[in-house]
Amino acid sequence: MSKLSSGHRNGVSVVNPRAVCSGCKRLYRDPKILPCLHTFCSDCIGLLEPFSVSSRKGPENGEAAEGHRTAVTVLCPDCDCEVDIPASGPGGLSTDHLALDEVFLETLATDGPLGCDLCGEGGAESRCDVCCVNLCAFCCQAHRRQKRTASHSVQRLEELKSGGRLRRPILCSLHPGQELRLFCQPCDVPVCLECAATLHRDHRCCPARDAIHHHGGRIRELVAARLRPRVERLKDALQKVDVSQEALQARVDATANEVRAFARAYASAVEAHCLSLLHRLEELRVQRRNQLHLQRAQLQQALLDVGGGVEFAERLLSCGSDSEILSAKGVTLRRLTSLAETGYDPHPASVAPDDGGDISFMASEPAGEVEGYPLVGVVNSKTVDLSKCTVEGEGLQRGVQGQRGHFTLVCRDSAGEQVERGGEHVLVSVVHKESKNCTLETTVADNSDGSYSVTYTPAELGDYSVRVCVRAQHVKGSPFLLHVTRKLRRHGGTFHCCSFCSSGGAKEARCGCTGTMPGGFKGCGHSHKGHPGKPHWSCCGSTAEQSECLPLSVLAAVSPRGHLRTVEL
Repeated sequence: MSKLSSGHRNGVSVVNPRAVCSGCKRLYRDPKILPCLHTFCSDCIGLLEPFSVSSRKGPENGEAAEGHRTAVTVLCPDCDCEVDIPASGPGGLSTDHLALDEVFLETLATDGPLGCDLCGEGGAESRCDVCCVNLCAFCCQAHRRQKRTASHSVQRLEELKSGGRLRRPILCSLHPGQELRLFCQPCDVPVCLECAATLHRDHRCCPARDAIHHHGGRIRELVAARLRPRVERLKDALQKVDVSQEALQARVDATANEVRAFARAYASAVEAHCLSLLHRLEELRVQRRNQLHLQRAQLQQALLDVGGGVEFAERLLSCGSDSEILSAKGVTLRRLTSLAETGYDPHPASVAPDDGGDISFMASEPAGEVEGYPLVGVVNSKTVDLSKCTVEGEGLQRGVQGQRGHFTLVCRDSAGEQVERGGEHVLVSVVHKESKNCTLETTVADNSDGSYSVTYTPAELGDYSVRVCVRAQHVKGSPFLLHVTRKLRRHGGTFHCCSFCSSGGAKEARCGCTGTMPGGFKGCGHSHKGHPGKPHWSCCGSTAEQSECLPLSVLAAVSPRGHLRTVEL
């Protein structure tokens, strides 16, 4: 029989896979059935690596003798089940005759003209089912004439090809030429007539056609009642698993798309955040550079002014005559005095070099949301940004003569956040705008949290110029305008709706407003003549709760009852 490799024969694909061994990928050669009902060539089974080896006691294959035998267990290459191989080897396994039929039919379908297995010359036309040989016409006639083979069933090959199924007897492996016609019930194996007369002589044997009803029916019952429904249930379960697998794959694909979309959006947010941080760094660089440029320009100008004054004065003293010195004394002294008094001598803290050492990146610091995604990482710069500093408090704009006023300077960084440390050199000057010699003494208290409390006490009325500087540079809005007014006269009465209500109806109760009531009442009442129509002070009649108490001269001028009423109040 020709060999096949990888399921192909002479370049033509094998149509029937049941004729091919899954182990060697060739047509079956002496196919044997494993206990798991998978079929392999006898040689392929012999090449399987033993999974385990054990010694067992008992008869095997109907043998009467008892003794120890070695059982070899292997793994089925198809299903990985542990199956036992008889002690006699793969030859002791049942032969798969159906596989042999498939191999022969496949050979007929794929091969060219078959040669005679007896003479090897003529083309085979028939096949002996008993001897399993292909015969030419001459050998077929001789086969039928011989007494030993005259009773053999011989079929034409063309009939076998058209029929698609072989009907041939199963011969005994111990007695060649003898068909297995009987079934030994104690040994549960088919036997031939010679086996029944010798090895199974005392056993109960029956014709195979009688035993098939019982054993075939049992197989049919197991298949129909138990295994076929299980096959259907397994198919349904497998279909559900396939559906679930498809749904799982679809869900995984959808989730993967969501992950990719999220990653793209998140990467976009991270990129936007990166650009924002770089922009913030550039703003810091520009701000610091501008501050340094301004500081440098101020220092250069101060150096030119002071240096020029010193150079002129020294040259005048060293080179000028007495008359020249005296003639230039006035202008020289005024200029030198001005230079000495206008603060050109900078404080060391105000000219400390800014090398950007306080600029840092805090990778784990929350940075809020960017494009809807919470991110981390901020550029930290706790240096004072003069354009972001704020001055807070009512005392910055309004003051009262002789009363202490106060306001607060809050130093902030470029992000507008309060610098949580002190130590900045803060200069505050409050100068009267009309009287330049009127300069208020100020007190600056460092709160060590980035804020500075400033207090002052104005002695004169009028407008003042408030200069607030950090490191010799004005903060945003400086100089500010401060308006100082005279000290308010405090109210000595009650802020009420009318004297009748506030006194509980007492007739002697008086009020500083112009209201009158009949019936002997000396004060005012709702809806009566002269009532201001709103709450007012009983001492002066002013309708503004936060106001100065009107002086007597004003009351006398506005009250129709004159000075006497005011005195009585």
